[in-house]
Amino acid sequence: MLSRKIFEVEFADALQEELARQDMSIRDLAERAGIPPATLYKLTSGRADPRLSTVRRIVNVLEPREKSFIAVIAARFLLDEIDNRDLPIGGKQYHIRGGYAADSLEECIIAAVRADKEGGALGIICAPILAPIVEKIADCPVAIIKPQQQTLIEAIETIAKRV
Repeated sequence: MLSRKIFEVEFADALQEELARQDMSIRDLAERAGIPPATLYKLTSGRADPRLSTVRRIVNVLEPREKSFIAVIAARFLLDEIDNRDLPIGGKQYHIRGGYAADSLEECIIAAVRADKEGGALGIICAPILAPIVEKIADCPVAIIKPQQQTLIEAIETIAKRV
């Protein structure tokens, strides 16, 4: 993968290797990434260092992200039952990715950013208390997990036994 390889070797070498692996020409990459061919020739020859925005464009072409999953941010015990499952909804298949375990507010925010910005989630499901924060930082729809009344009653009973 180019995004990992560029930290191990020179950018020019990693890019040339990935283009060869994918049997893609510099002109093809330039067209698909919206980067002038001359810029890519300079980058592959090592005569120039890329800007971050250029690297992002290149990586988006060479490593397209899966854009068909719904992220669930919750405690690990909830995620274990649903992680990496496909669900048919409205005639389409949706992949559920619960790899966003979080046990604190900070971890939830980080998980939301990872799911949306890094992972490219179609949407994010989280606890009601998190939804307003996640909606401000995510560019995808956010839905809440609504606890069932029975779950609430069980929690009340657990506390009643402990006091």
